[in-house]
Amino acid sequence: MEQAQTASSIRIAALLVATLANFLTPFMSSAVNIALPAIGSEFATSAILLSWVPTSFLLAAAMFAVPFGRISDIYGMKKIFSYGIIIFTVASFLSAVAPSTESLIIFRILQGIGGAMIFVTGLAIITSVYPPQERGKAIGINIATVYIALSLGPVLGGIMTQYFGWRSLFYAMIPLGILILILTYWKLNDEWAECKGEKFDIKGSIFYSIVLVMVMYGFSTLPHITGIILVIGGIIGFIGFLMYELKLESPVLNVKLFKNRTFAFSNLAALINYSATFAVTFLLSLYLQYIKALDPLSAGLILVAQPVMMAIFAPIAGRLSDKFVPQKLAALGMVLSTIGLFLFAFINAQTSIAFITVGLIIIGTGFGFFSSPNTNAIMGSVERKFYGVASAMVSTMRLLGQTFSMGLALMVFAIFIGNVQITTLQYPALLNSIHIVFLICTVLCFIGIFAALIKQKTK
Repeated sequence: MEQAQTASSIRIAALLVATLANFLTPFMSSAVNIALPAIGSEFATSAILLSWVPTSFLLAAAMFAVPFGRISDIYGMKKIFSYGIIIFTVASFLSAVAPSTESLIIFRILQGIGGAMIFVTGLAIITSVYPPQERGKAIGINIATVYIALSLGPVLGGIMTQYFGWRSLFYAMIPLGILILILTYWKLNDEWAECKGEKFDIKGSIFYSIVLVMVMYGFSTLPHITGIILVIGGIIGFIGFLMYELKLESPVLNVKLFKNRTFAFSNLAALINYSATFAVTFLLSLYLQYIKALDPLSAGLILVAQPVMMAIFAPIAGRLSDKFVPQKLAALGMVLSTIGLFLFAFINAQTSIAFITVGLIIIGTGFGFFSSPNTNAIMGSVERKFYGVASAMVSTMRLLGQTFSMGLALMVFAIFIGNVQITTLQYPALLNSIHIVFLICTVLCFIGIFAALIKQKTK
């Protein structure tokens, strides 16, 4: 009885700490998106450079997710989690005092490194302490916190940006980071290191980070020849990385995990889903504030519709995934997201706010049904000793997808708007760019439906 109570208290403490930490990065992402016009105005920044404020964070987090996932399996998840909170908090302060867009981007990279350490370990800790029959519910609660943060981001971000300036967003992260660090050392007495004593693949980690940067940065500079060369070189390099990892006893990324079809197709579905949906907030933030001439607060109140639906349906879908085949729920989420994206491909200057809100509700509901079951399928398909790497793959697919999504928007902006500050003269080109991005994202999400169905058929 006492052991059961102890296990229960450990689970609650782990869920509490990981869930609070899970609030940090999505809140910053959604709040920063709302603040982009204010940041651009203060620093007189071009649309392309301004887009790197959110993209730099995503790129850094994607680069370091897999290496830190492996490091946490070897040296301990609590240790890496704690260091991540410290780095994220320090980077938040530096971002708050940034004197230029370029320096802000550098500090956002540092924040991304801390973010990677936080979310690859948080999910792995929850998976380690919860049994399979309760795991979906716990993951659903954890993911719901992400969407609550995304819900509050536009609203609080809009209020803080309008009344206290965009720098207040970063200052607000400091006390929260300190609180999470205190709770971690107070409540989490255990350590999780299933691969303790194994070697860390330093060469593979560096190799992985370099090819990932080549692909991500190259994609963001398309259609220029440099971008094409970087993307092709990065893809070739990634193939070489996979071949190198197959030869190692202790690789940073265990490629053999992808022989598990549930693991492979669930990750593919996640990559497609995030690639198709992440740019929605970025694009609509620009649309509402430039085309519809709304202030940051009003725009934030409209954008909150999507993450609110995510927060409502993620725990429900998580519980359902403990009882039913999670792939079917994920496929349903893909269908709803595709419908919502298709609606946004036809917005114009006269489109009503009600229409925008309905589209956001549809996408938010779809994402809520997709994320928790898909994550549960991935984490439940591997052995305990691979929880850190599996969690890192979940994060990497999310971050790669988000970076691809922003890269797609950057590429279209570069082609149709150019590297200039957005003014009324660029509004027609901005609207045209938004249409094109949403059409491409609709096609991507439609393909994702079949990825989810293939995953179910092969289970």
